[in-house]
Amino acid sequence: MSSPSKRREMDLMKLMMSDYKVEMVNDGMQEFFVEFRGPNESMDLVNVFEVFLPQLLLYPNPSDPLNGDAAALMMRDRPAYEQKVKEYCEKYAKPEDAGVIPEDESSDEELSDEDNDNSGDEEIMGKPDP
Repeated sequence: MSSPSKRREMDLMKLMMSDYKVEMVNDGMQEFFVEFRGPNESMDLVNVFEVFLPQLLLYPNPSDPLNGDAAALMMRDRPAYEQKVKEYCEKYAKPEDAGVIPEDESSDEELSDEDNDNSGDEEIMGKPDP
């Protein structure tokens, strides 16, 4: 029986030799992205992300759970479940965690001051070479 690392290495090589687009993260074999192309007549995943997941988050189904502990807490003690969800959102669902950097809010006055700053940089630089 082969080791998991050998299996991963063989599977990665097979993917790279096929028609799939494979991108390795940090040139390592531990983490990589594979782009699979489905048939032309396959459904669009926009419906999954715009309809299904938001509905699932708004109306969870504790009788068919992915997380059994959360479902049990939801059925036993709804307020405790909601508090736990809020705690997890505060802890794990921040824009910084997703790699999104919040934009600095600037006032209209700051923008107008920047726009009216005519330092003549365009004139100093001159025209670009053809």
